[in-house]
Amino acid sequence: MIDPRETGAARLARRRAPARAAWACACLLASVSSILLLRGASVAGPTAGAAGAPGTPGAARAAGVGDELVVFEAASLRDAFARLVPRFEKENAPAKVITNAGGTQELRTQIEHGAAADVFASADVKHMDALAAQGLVIAPAIFACNEPVVVVRPALAATVKTFADLPRAERIVVGAPEVPIGAYTIEILKKAAAKLGPDFVKSVEAKVVSRELNVRQVLAKVRLGEADAGFVYRSDAAVASGHVAVVGIPPELNVSAEYPIAVVKSAPHPALARRWIDLVKSPAGAAALREAGFVPCRAR
Repeated sequence: MIDPRETGAARLARRRAPARAAWACACLLASVSSILLLRGASVAGPTAGAAGAPGTPGAARAAGVGDELVVFEAASLRDAFARLVPRFEKENAPAKVITNAGGTQELRTQIEHGAAADVFASADVKHMDALAAQGLVIAPAIFACNEPVVVVRPALAATVKTFADLPRAERIVVGAPEVPIGAYTIEILKKAAAKLGPDFVKSVEAKVVSRELNVRQVLAKVRLGEADAGFVYRSDAAVASGHVAVVGIPPELNVSAEYPIAVVKSAPHPALARRWIDLVKSPAGAAALREAGFVPCRAR
């Protein structure tokens, strides 16, 4: 019987297969080794059969008793996907959803090293394309977009009112270059150099005090007062409403963060994985994403 108090990470760790123990001890990237040891082993379980319509007995039979759908989600998707879990579990009972939220680059590394996941939702196209090139995911598709913004601790809201004011912050936090929000930040600052001048970028970079491994870590630094400002997504700023001030980035300097989703090639439950993706891309999924702060994708 599943303990409802048990966290998704704990349940995922409980289902590690002994046969993967040797792999778990392998020499992996230092930045993600602890996560891999906790979550990276295979998830044992029967492959789901043909799916029925949502909420029908056929859907329950497709899920299979005791099946657990493992969704690897970019950290910025945590709240949006959490809104969809109850609906999915109701329509696919008795299946349960286990979400593993983290930096997109960390999740990619886990999948590359054999972690058992059914679905991967990335905060950028780059890391998804890398998995697709290795044949590790099936038919990735863009399902949502996000918009970078700057969050500022409330005490500095009167000082940093616009993006051009950012150098007035003494402690700025950004994502590491390999993290999607970090890569987007670099792109934004390159555009800013052309419009606001190279001195603006030099001033901002001189104030960077840390480079975090996922966007929620950036948000936490500002929210806790450990930094004055940071680059996050609009959806993250929405989570911290009332605890941070939001400074928009001029459209001509900003980028559109595209989010692709795909079934993992080695998914233990591919039928459930496809049903989750169908929900995410449905009107209900679009509404959950919109409510969480995601924005429409720009026309290509």
